[in-house]
Amino acid sequence: MKRFLSLVAVVMALSSCGVVSQLDSGRLIQGGIYAVQALSLTDDQVAAYVHQYITQLDAQSEVLPESSPYTKRLRKIINSMDGVNEMPLNFKVYKTPEVNAFACADGSVRVYSGIMDAMTDEELCGVLGHEMGHVALHHTRKQMQKQMLTSATLQGLASTSQKVAVLTDSQLGAIGEMVLNAKFSRNMETEADDYGYNFLCEAGKNPWTMVMAFEKLQKLSGGSQSGPVTNIFSSHPDTATRIEHITRRCINDGYNRPQGK
Repeated sequence: MKRFLSLVAVVMALSSCGVVSQLDSGRLIQGGIYAVQALSLTDDQVAAYVHQYITQLDAQSEVLPESSPYTKRLRKIINSMDGVNEMPLNFKVYKTPEVNAFACADGSVRVYSGIMDAMTDEELCGVLGHEMGHVALHHTRKQMQKQMLTSATLQGLASTSQKVAVLTDSQLGAIGEMVLNAKFSRNMETEADDYGYNFLCEAGKNPWTMVMAFEKLQKLSGGSQSGPVTNIFSSHPDTATRIEHITRRCINDGYNRPQGK
């Protein structure tokens, strides 16, 4: 943050001396302010902003009731993972053929019926472990900070008062784009994989399930980023490398791949 505050101060000084005569100093100063605001964005603010979007998305989606076989199956999977219920998470199933699942900064985890049709319970555990890693490691906040610097619709959301603004339709759309089409960095994906791996081990699950889930996604995609596997796969690059990484960890830690998988 000090770096951006210094940038604002330098621009103001140069402007007053006439050095920035050919530049729009006002825009440069405002850009520095946006940068400071982006860096001051807190996890609680991000959770509140994302929750506004998720509330809207739930209202627009076909959320399956507790009586649905899909929801009952998801609850069973969750209850089989020790430690999940200790986290501030809420799970819902969307009725849609898309092969997707995502977890958000506010603890919302949404699983599409399409991915439940495509995967076994064990493979879904692998997917959930990875997605929860993005939440636990604050990747959503980091993505929003980055987006606030480049998206006019999200600039200035953070404020010195730390109050959370009511989002406009355009801002909700920008956050939705970030949540559903997040392009996490290579390091973030590896961190989420490692978090998911460790979580599965601590939850009493065989971490090979993550390898199996990625292999299933890779097979369903046919090596491309189109078809039934949409956001969940296209936002996770270098799947083969990540499969190799988790496979190596499983072998080094002495886990055996389930027979017939």
